[in-house]
Amino acid sequence: MRNEILHFNNVFIENTSCVGGKKESEGPLSAYFDMLEPDEYFGKDTWEKAESEMNTRAVNFLLSKAKLDYSDIDLSCGGDLLNQCVATSFVLKNCDLPYLGLYGACSTMAESLIIGAVFKSSNFAKRVLCFASSHFCSAEKQYRFPLEYGGQRTPTSQSTVTGCGAILLGDSEKCRVEVKEAVVGKIVDSGVTDVNNMGAAMAEAAVDTVIRYFGESNLSPDAFDIIATGDLGREGYELACELFKRKKFELFGKYTDCGMLIYDLEKQDVHAGGSGCGCSAVVTAGYFYDKLIRGEAKEILLIGTGALLNPNTVFQKQSIPAVAHLVRLSAR
Repeated sequence: MRNEILHFNNVFIENTSCVGGKKESEGPLSAYFDMLEPDEYFGKDTWEKAESEMNTRAVNFLLSKAKLDYSDIDLSCGGDLLNQCVATSFVLKNCDLPYLGLYGACSTMAESLIIGAVFKSSNFAKRVLCFASSHFCSAEKQYRFPLEYGGQRTPTSQSTVTGCGAILLGDSEKCRVEVKEAVVGKIVDSGVTDVNNMGAAMAEAAVDTVIRYFGESNLSPDAFDIIATGDLGREGYELACELFKRKKFELFGKYTDCGMLIYDLEKQDVHAGGSGCGCSAVVTAGYFYDKLIRGEAKEILLIGTGALLNPNTVFQKQSIPAVAHLVRLSAR
């Protein structure tokens, strides 16, 4: 039988950084960002350049906080929602830094942490830069309609987070948070075809990964302070809760969702909540990391969820396959 859980040795988080946009500054987690930019263009002339600028600021904040420069990093792992991950690759094109460009849709941050932890745990790299981003305007332009179109959104749709979260993996003895375990997700296709309800498309993949983890670990969900899916939003979260209930799997009130945490669903016009690669990235690098280093949480499970679609598959009326990667973060 295949082992579901990857166990890591001496993989610690040395530092993190978060950069967000205007809508994120109005949400309940605004205090956990290093920078919140009111200009959605980030001083640039296109949405794509804006996302690259946002990512550059996040990486530079991280290196500044860690008192390092690019030459101190052995590997970078990152991605975004744009074609060929250009928002990420353009950040690093002049940095002389080994780079693995990743695409796991909204699960990219968890995927980045897993790959980075594998390199670090195997002693192929001493320090690994992991980051992921999304931008509301660039994502709308690519996946739906340009903002000028003024299209209406359904209640089940989610608002792409404008944000970049960056995490530096290393082995400093001073680090207080460890990347301890992971489970690589499997593709699950629930037959959902509604592009405006990606939470429903991803829910079953999240449940599958969680149950596989607890089936092998022999731990109880009660051993964790937070169990968080990446960005199912309110619709997907409620569906996941129903699926757990059907499987008679008790989560002891520990379950939440990054897409519900990042915004105030009652006061902000975000419909079912947040989504995008930047959603779980900024919640993890900001809010969750802060809870761990302050001792407010000792064990957190992040389940990064991704809807693996593109505009062509939507036009061809194909269903939306999904994946969910799990990462265990532990306070030392």
